[in-house]
Amino acid sequence: MGALAKLARSGLWFGGVLILLAAILIGIDVFLRKVFVVSIGGGDELAGYALAIGTAWALAATLLDRAHIRIDSLYMLFPSAIRILLDLVGLVLLVGFFGLVFWHGLGVFEQSWTSHSRSQSALETPLIVPQAIWLLGLAMFILVGAVLFLTALARLLRGDRAGVAELVGTRSAAEDVAEEVRAAERRR
Repeated sequence: MGALAKLARSGLWFGGVLILLAAILIGIDVFLRKVFVVSIGGGDELAGYALAIGTAWALAATLLDRAHIRIDSLYMLFPSAIRILLDLVGLVLLVGFFGLVFWHGLGVFEQSWTSHSRSQSALETPLIVPQAIWLLGLAMFILVGAVLFLTALARLLRGDRAGVAELVGTRSAAEDVAEEVRAAERRR
């Protein structure tokens, strides 16, 4: 898990930098359009690629941080055994959904590869490049999700319910506050 967590954290930074660069590019393009009535051209295409790739690469770290959005209004009212079951089912469904996205993305990638597809913009980007980087991010998320599920299942079989909740459960308000306090102390 440690190596996967480091890889996921690196993917998070990679995705974040891509999205930041896209925002800067769009800002420059807007400025040039407004002031000089000229455009960079292709900025929206690159920003689209950055958003898709950045999101895919951030999914794994978000999963490990238990930061995906959940609606837990009733969740906290259930006994711990049902919460653990819901957490594991939710993890399987989330990773399964992205497994389907990955599967269909492979089909699109294969089509782009065989037909040598390029974007229809002035950049004429070979589509396999952003598609491959996007698919790698999804693959990392699926791998992290599978390892997380197996680790949680192993803890459950050992009877470590608290350990399962720590891995895949919804973050409590107390955990969020403790994390914010630690972050504030690190900034000082």
